[in-house]
Amino acid sequence: MASRDPVDDLRRIAFYLERANEATYRVRAFRSAAAAIAKLPAEELAERAAAGTLAKLQGVGEVTARCIAESLAGEEPVYLRRVRSTEGADLPAAAAALRDALRGDCHAHSDWSDGGSPIEEMALAAVELGHEYLVLTDHSPRLTVANGLSPARLRKQLDRVAELNDALPDGFRVLTGIEVDILEDGALDQEDELLARLDVVVGSVHSKLRDESPRMTRRMLAAIANPHLDILGHMTGRKVAAAGEGDKGHRAGRTRPPSFVRRCAGTATATATGATAAARSRRWRSPPATWGTSTWCSPTTRPG
Repeated sequence: MASRDPVDDLRRIAFYLERANEATYRVRAFRSAAAAIAKLPAEELAERAAAGTLAKLQGVGEVTARCIAESLAGEEPVYLRRVRSTEGADLPAAAAALRDALRGDCHAHSDWSDGGSPIEEMALAAVELGHEYLVLTDHSPRLTVANGLSPARLRKQLDRVAELNDALPDGFRVLTGIEVDILEDGALDQEDELLARLDVVVGSVHSKLRDESPRMTRRMLAAIANPHLDILGHMTGRKVAAAGEGDKGHRAGRTRPPSFVRRCAGTATATATGATAAARSRRWRSPPATWGTSTWCSPTTRPG
């Protein structure tokens, strides 16, 4: 009977649950169980499985204990088979080719701010997807509702990323970054010294989303003039509802693309287009490739 790694099986279950937008507590249950058994010698783990005492370990419940026992027996856990079977339909060939061409993600939130996963898990998932990099872009301090990082916390995160990169496989790297709030005057919500240390700075507007187009455009133009800004996030603020209408908190067309995007080209600022059903940026008649700047598509699972 082929051997299996119960830690890997638990991590994969957590990955599939998170990708399906399941509740965070459920994802954490499997990650906590994986962390708990990873500390145990293989002999002790096997003994506990045989004695039926896995669930007595802190961080392991009845469901995760059953998954561990099945994995140790050389079987794919039933729970893993179930979540894999609900993964969804295969991508069309053109979409699959585009997906395979992706080398990394430039916008990712960890549990340091309002994301649902530890940095380590995000990095390992990116490695398994065949990516070469992951840009960590947790929120800035002004966005308290998202547990934005103060300067002190951001410095600690930079140290943690440096440690993690030393332990990750060759050919993959976590890049440092931030999704910094664009303040009402166009300033960026973080210390210049810290922004200068980061690999990638994404700037986004998260307040006064109902401002009229001229005011919002001036705000964003001031932001893209900042030499620290690399990517302008969700620049139209348009949130697409199920019926196709923008919601009350967002104003479609608050800036004037593509003329605005051409201004980004003059400052070497890329633009981001949200790729979720809830946060897709509006469609324009002319494709982004004709606007003279890089357009980056953010495949996040919720509005950033």
